[in-house]
Amino acid sequence: MIQEKLDSLRIKILSALETAHNADALEKVRILYFSRQGAVTLMMESMKTATPEERPILGKLLNAWKSALQQAFENKKSSLEEAHSGNQIDLTLPGRPSTVGSLHPIYQVRDRALDIFKRLGFSLAEGPDVEFEFFNFDALNTPADHPARNEQDTFYIKGDQPHPEWGRRLLRTQTSPVQVRVMQNQKPPIRIIAPGRCYRRDEIDATHGLSFHQVEALVIDEGITLADMKGTMETFFRELLGNDLIFRFRPHFFPFTEPSFEVDCRRPGTTIKGKEWLEICGCGMVHPQVLKRSGIDPEIYSGFALGFGVERIAMMRYGVNDLRLFGENDLRMLRQLSAV
Repeated sequence: MIQEKLDSLRIKILSALETAHNADALEKVRILYFSRQGAVTLMMESMKTATPEERPILGKLLNAWKSALQQAFENKKSSLEEAHSGNQIDLTLPGRPSTVGSLHPIYQVRDRALDIFKRLGFSLAEGPDVEFEFFNFDALNTPADHPARNEQDTFYIKGDQPHPEWGRRLLRTQTSPVQVRVMQNQKPPIRIIAPGRCYRRDEIDATHGLSFHQVEALVIDEGITLADMKGTMETFFRELLGNDLIFRFRPHFFPFTEPSFEVDCRRPGTTIKGKEWLEICGCGMVHPQVLKRSGIDPEIYSGFALGFGVERIAMMRYGVNDLRLFGENDLRMLRQLSAV
């Protein structure tokens, strides 16, 4: 008796699903048969009148019957959704453009700088972002009481056990440690460029940040003079930024070079944050003590080093007056600069 009722109701439901050609018709089928007051639910409630002996057999039969019908309902629902989705395609509409990404302006400038240096005969050298005090300070002739080694200026790794020979670990403040590693493992002549990210606890403003990209160059050979440094530097920057650049050399102090200079440049008729001159580079002749600590005889060899922040150069190249704009991920700006 119960089997006949189940078969009869199953045929009605499957027939109703077959004739439901849209979502509204399918919803009517759901309400009629699968809702809380629907025929399937009422049939399941017939379990209440079964004797304890009949319930295991009847329950298994009803559950299998209900599961088959629910699966049929879900299949019909998926079929209608797929058909509806396909009908939404308007073949007369133009195709949707596929946007193509590009390198960030900072990396465009970096790659351009590396390409120029490579054509000048420099090779690429890289090192870790997390360095030891020895490579970041000691080997570069930076005394223990130098302000740069203060925790107010440098990010040290908290809770780290100092190396017995190389000291504490820190986030490198410059890419100069790469130069030290090269000098300790390679005999002159040396002509390398060291690009990478650096970290300093600076005040964040239009020309400073906690993290920045730097490119440094190092040349060591016999008979290297300031004239070589000046010629290399001016050739590089004029090719990168334009032949109309004007340079200004100011004497400065760096522990790892002697003599040392800071270099400003300007382009006639342009200013950045109201300033005509922008500091773009630090440079100098490699200090004899730095050569000695790396096992290079300063009586035979001499050299120069120069370094600059990529963000500063990008500001001049693109006419941007605040380096913080490079990190704001404004697509309008990035798309505009990628086309320059």
